[in-house]
Amino acid sequence: MKDLILITPPFTQLNTPYPATAYLKGFLNTKGISAFQSDLGIEVILSIFSKNGLTQLFQVCDQPQTFNSQRIFALQDDYIRTIEAVMAFLQGKNQTLARQICSGNLLPQASRFEQLDDMEWAFGSMGMQDKAKHLATLYLEDLSDFIVECVDENFGFSRYAERLGRSANSFDELYDNLQSEPTYIDQITIQILAEKLHAVQPKLVCFSVPFPGNLYSAFRCAQFIKHQHPQVKVAMGGGFPNTELRELKDKRVFEFFDFITLDDGELPIELLYDNIIKSGAAEFKRTFLLENDQVVYCNNTTKSDYKQSQVGTPDYSDLLLDHYISVIEIANPMHSLWSDGRWNKLTMAHGCYWGKCTFCDISLDYIKVYEPIAAKLLVDRMEEMIAQTGETGFHFVDEAAPPALMRELALEILRRNLTVTWWTNIRFEKSFSRDLCALLKASGCIAVSGGLEVASDRLLELIKKGVTVAQVAQVTRNFTECGIMVHAYLMYGYPTQTVQETVDSLEMVRQLFEIGVLQSGFWHQFAMTAHSPVGMNPEAFGVIPQINDITFAYNDIQFKDTTGIDHDKFSFGLKKSLFNFMHGIGLDYDLQEWFDFKIPRTKVAPDFIEHSLYDSAEFKIKPSSRIVWLGNNPAVSTTTKSKKGTTWELMQLVFHDKNNQCEIVLDLQKGEWLLAQFCLWSVHSTTNTTIAQVKADFETQFEDFELFWFSKPMLKLKDFGLIIL
Repeated sequence: MKDLILITPPFTQLNTPYPATAYLKGFLNTKGISAFQSDLGIEVILSIFSKNGLTQLFQVCDQPQTFNSQRIFALQDDYIRTIEAVMAFLQGKNQTLARQICSGNLLPQASRFEQLDDMEWAFGSMGMQDKAKHLATLYLEDLSDFIVECVDENFGFSRYAERLGRSANSFDELYDNLQSEPTYIDQITIQILAEKLHAVQPKLVCFSVPFPGNLYSAFRCAQFIKHQHPQVKVAMGGGFPNTELRELKDKRVFEFFDFITLDDGELPIELLYDNIIKSGAAEFKRTFLLENDQVVYCNNTTKSDYKQSQVGTPDYSDLLLDHYISVIEIANPMHSLWSDGRWNKLTMAHGCYWGKCTFCDISLDYIKVYEPIAAKLLVDRMEEMIAQTGETGFHFVDEAAPPALMRELALEILRRNLTVTWWTNIRFEKSFSRDLCALLKASGCIAVSGGLEVASDRLLELIKKGVTVAQVAQVTRNFTECGIMVHAYLMYGYPTQTVQETVDSLEMVRQLFEIGVLQSGFWHQFAMTAHSPVGMNPEAFGVIPQINDITFAYNDIQFKDTTGIDHDKFSFGLKKSLFNFMHGIGLDYDLQEWFDFKIPRTKVAPDFIEHSLYDSAEFKIKPSSRIVWLGNNPAVSTTTKSKKGTTWELMQLVFHDKNNQCEIVLDLQKGEWLLAQFCLWSVHSTTNTTIAQVKADFETQFEDFELFWFSKPMLKLKDFGLIIL
């Protein structure tokens, strides 16, 4: 028995748990509050995609109408026979099956496999394991198509009935759907939920609802609890209510939920626990509830939210970590990171250190309240999570990870000799120098994603992004040269954006891919949200909002752009071109080739990005810059050299890294000086040595530090572990 259950309703990710409940369970541990957590999404998926699940599914399905569904129905015995072996393979438990999958003789194939010819030319050859994962993913997607057509039109692997949750200003449609009989997916969900409730017997059930695609299932589950376990209190928190339910007025919502909390969940859930389990004072933090048959917002506690240093380490216990499945959809390199592999989720900093972008919800606490976590505490938590989960991969889910904290995190990882793999979201700050990127790579960073948005300096300034296209090009170059993959979030249809700017933005993106400094990207059409500067002051951005009466969800706002441009028509051409650019195809095409309507010629110079990369940063140093040596100790030998009767003593130093070696030769005295410095510069050293200190020490014995520092031997060391931060 536990006091409460934390639940993520169907569906989010297949490969890794959504982290909200693990964060909350970690916090509750610090308070001695017993909690059980469940990701209903993965458990429902595992129930459906099993031998028994598919057998039942084919029995309850409607009569297939399309050729594709008729084919799948006809092949049902093959699907039932293979499903458990395929799921085990995708869970990493049956790797020898890859050869049979790749042979083409195991899996039944429907329409998704028609993409295979295109995949071959677009993506080239993959390793056998990845190719088998991709084929198994197509196999599951065929089954998903069948479910949507013949069983439940609302089904999706990472969402369920998402349409009902998207900008539902009124609760009417969702409420009406909840009065109908539970769907086939609902029945499976409720059966699993019922088993959890029987085993745990909680007094409080808390649903974390991150996205619109989790909302319907949360309500359906809450409805079941209210009917079958009326004594149990039910609460909802998470990303969806935090952004969408801030204007909640419809009291029918409280037929399903007793409480709906906003923003950081730690203190609100602790107070709910005190009220329900401990019968404490009726204190609440940012909580909607029903009083006297009216919806009220209660924020009557004097207690402050917890600092990030106080919330504990995320706790993944109870979750079926070895049952998640890795899939490879393959259309996008960064998307494959999201869907393939088990990642421990952590946050370097609460909120966003920039907090100015005009399209972003900067008025809400999850963006507005910025609080970084000390690097040592972060790595402590990483080590705890490795011990708990057995996984060494980390996805830092920051709004934008701070460069200075990323640097300290990398140094701390290296000091502790940890072998980890990690990636995160960033702003394309100019502080991401080549040396900082090299440090991040050495610590295990494999990828970053960041917002280029509209690749137009005028619009970037209007967005208040704080970057220029040239700066983004330089930063992406620095990451790429260090072997870190770069994904760019791209935007079109921003208010006042002209057709010319859309075309020029595409040309900038084309050049970034052509020159090889960008490996992945995705176009999003601008969406106006209620809590962004554009949403709060639309007239200043040339848009006219169209707002209905708000009684339920309120975030995405329909609007008209005063330019009158139909940005929708650019969607297909932008995405098609990007799909090809990511795989080195069509980079020499005229931009007109991607569109079936007339577009203007680009005004961007064909070598704009190339020229943006010309800089002499390599020969600029700040006295306050810190020196770090990541390399190994060199092999040392001495020789003498004579010329015209003059003899020099020389030192030869040979350095090895994982792939190469380099040799430098210095005067003996300078070589001895340099050898002594390596200990001081070591990442394990307790002293932070600056350029100014090194220069002062050098010049006690020699002259012209700059001539020495930028000499060919010293420049060689930059590829073997010499980092300037």
